[in-house]
Amino acid sequence: MSRLLKLGLPKGSLQEATLDLFAKAGFHFIVRERSYFPSIDDDEISAILIRAQEMARYVEQGAFDCGLTGKDWIIETGATVIEVADLVYSKSSMRPVRWVLAVPESSDIQSPKDLEGRRIATEVVNITKAYLNKHNVHAEVEYSWGATEVKPPELADAIVEVTETGSSLRANKLRIVDTVLESNTKLITNEKAWNDAWKREKIENIAMLLQGAINATGKVGLKFNILRCNLKALVPKLPALRNPTVSPLSSEEWVAVEIIVEEKQIRMLIPELKRAGAEGIFEYEITKLIY
Repeated sequence: MSRLLKLGLPKGSLQEATLDLFAKAGFHFIVRERSYFPSIDDDEISAILIRAQEMARYVEQGAFDCGLTGKDWIIETGATVIEVADLVYSKSSMRPVRWVLAVPESSDIQSPKDLEGRRIATEVVNITKAYLNKHNVHAEVEYSWGATEVKPPELADAIVEVTETGSSLRANKLRIVDTVLESNTKLITNEKAWNDAWKREKIENIAMLLQGAINATGKVGLKFNILRCNLKALVPKLPALRNPTVSPLSSEEWVAVEIIVEEKQIRMLIPELKRAGAEGIFEYEITKLIY
């Protein structure tokens, strides 16, 4: 009997970054215009695009066996799910995002205590209320349906909004008072799927490959040949995950060296290798790196 894993993919701002990550991990989706049912080159996976805000609840209820959503939406919805893997990527970077308390640049609000009796607009009402309770502050928290940055000062005294770089907040003349929550994407599942041996192995395989794709981001492989007599002095200077791989060549005087390095190091490293006597230097892309 054929087996099928029901996978939930985030629709919206995280969609493109998620599909790119899956492609690097070896899973290629095709999303047709206005379709919420992407096709995939794996007959064991059935995928649906759904808003990240709803994902944890649907995984908890068993509508999906697993899915990707943010830590923020797991907390906001209070869903009981199993967190399989931390996947630190976001819409435009490989960093976590932050939910921040922000106010107009001219506001007299300087700390959470200054929110007493004020109005806060946000999409994460429960997270914001928990933050206020932690600071023993009483304020009105209202749900924002969008365009949250434009609401202060006329429609709200402050907002709690998600940001990667803070550029949108600065463009709207807002300043950050405090970080309410740091969040990143997570691969989640439910107890029923996790207790199914086949589904668990499939989910673990997906998690491993996705994490491998994240690990490989910004890294490249580098190979070169060098005289054996020059190797000892060169090895301590080589950046590498652990130790470089050194292989003998047909000529006993020469060896081949292979390393994985940050791509930004290449522009300095290749000229140094050439000056040290390296030959046949070539750089190659890596899409997955499993530690």
